[in-house]
Amino acid sequence: MTDFQILPAIDLIDGQCVRLVQGDYSKKTVFADDPVAKAKEFLAKGAHAIHLVDLDGAKAGYPVNQEIVKAVRQETGMFAEIGGGIRTMADLEAYLDAGIDRVILGTAAVRDKAFLTAAAKKYGRQIAVGIDAKDGKVAIAGWAEKSDLDAFSFAQVIAGLGIATIIYTDISRDGMLAGPNLEAMAKMASSVEAAVIASGGVTKDSDVAALKETGVSGVIIGKAIYTGDVKLEHILGEEML
Repeated sequence: MTDFQILPAIDLIDGQCVRLVQGDYSKKTVFADDPVAKAKEFLAKGAHAIHLVDLDGAKAGYPVNQEIVKAVRQETGMFAEIGGGIRTMADLEAYLDAGIDRVILGTAAVRDKAFLTAAAKKYGRQIAVGIDAKDGKVAIAGWAEKSDLDAFSFAQVIAGLGIATIIYTDISRDGMLAGPNLEAMAKMASSVEAAVIASGGVTKDSDVAALKETGVSGVIIGKAIYTGDVKLEHILGEEML
């Protein structure tokens, strides 16, 4: 078994398991009404970890679907990470206290360096920062806003604060089934000491192997699992060889 982490994704809107196209809330497809059942399905196929996103929370600025997130962790026992709307220490600690393994800061990491620094100092490896890039710039607020921050420069800053994990999403590839941006992922992985988890664009099993060659430490897979283009049990089986 390798240390390379494969995380199927569950994105939450109105308590349902959905997928968006390039983060556009108007381009939503509902794939499951019961996210806990879907997580158990991933577990049955061999998943050891899961990536959860509270899209309602990302838009609202505070956690919305936290009870579902907690239920997924408690009922599956899988390593679980959550992002979306976590912008205060109280929100962060509520998830950690409920047994969530890793909390992902996005908008708060950009807008509130004091919070990010304090969180990194207090919780270390339980904190990840999500860098969602559009045209090389960091997008925030559920991808609704594009900042002036260069994604790679920002990654170096936050890695310097002691953040151990960066989740890097190329928004242009997300939900498009167009293949991952291997060049950007390789650049990010080589730019920082932190572990980089790739997100966005995986469309076939071989994309996972290609991403592994870029030096990233893991991959998040969403739409391709739901459409059947990627067979979770196949790629997880290969990782165990």
